[in-house]
Amino acid sequence: MPRKPKTIPGPSRLSGILARLNQEPRPHLPNLKSLKLTYAFRNDHFGARHFVKEDLPRIRYANPAVDIQINKLPKTKEEVWKPEMIVELKNGTTLALDIEGKWSSAIFHELMDISAGSWWQRWKNEQVAAGLPSTPPPPPQRKSGAAAVLP
Repeated sequence: MPRKPKTIPGPSRLSGILARLNQEPRPHLPNLKSLKLTYAFRNDHFGARHFVKEDLPRIRYANPAVDIQINKLPKTKEEVWKPEMIVELKNGTTLALDIEGKWSSAIFHELMDISAGSWWQRWKNEQVAAGLPSTPPPPPQRKSGAAAVLP
């Protein structure tokens, strides 16, 4: 018979996944009908790829009725095209968002601004009142010249 471990087991993998899916702000999008995302399969469009990996599962979990389509297309280094996200709202409005060069958190906040409704504005105001950032931090500035080479 195996001995019982003397340590307390940590949280299970499932509890970690559920904590991530239910983290605040929960992306309840009552005005969203469908979402279509097109980006490169690899080597480009990093913000869109991270958005699909980090934030799209939360959106799907909170909004099971929303039609979500993802198109990962092959892209060579010579080809130049931008990723796009097409958002269709329940009132029939279709919007094409420019997500080129944006971080996944900025894409998430832009989608929430468009389709979340009044509760999102209230949540942002509560964050500001508590002294917390309500928008994602700006990306760090790229170093140029000798500063890019030196530590």
